Amino acid sequence: MPQITVDYSTSLTDTFDRQGFAVALHTMVVETAAAKIEACKSRFTAVDDVVVGAERAGHALVHVAVALLPGRSAEVKSALTSRTLELVRAHVKPVDGVTLHASAEVRDLEASYQKFED
Repeated sequence: MPQITVDYSTSLTDTFDRQGFAVALHTMVVETAAAKIEACKSRFTAVDDVVVGAERAGHALVHVAVALLPGRSAEVKSALTSRTLELVRAHVKPVDGVTLHASAEVRDLEASYQKFED
């Protein structure tokens, strides 16, 4: 916890500072949601096919999903979402002719969540 998943368009591979984003996001999650830095885990998935409306070109996507152990207020989750989008804007360089569609969500992990470390 937190478990963070980032889906992003492959067209952003050279313009999205994923490592810098993850470090900044982890720090922000610790400050905002009282998580422990060593508990923050992010994974990135590049997405080849992006369609927005009826258009297959000229668009790129970044979607960040943050899953936390239950107990954070709606206000904390809202702040995390807003700050996450600010970090996306700061870590993705604009690409001429491409509209960036960024989104984020913060949710509680299910009660069945378990983990181990070796």
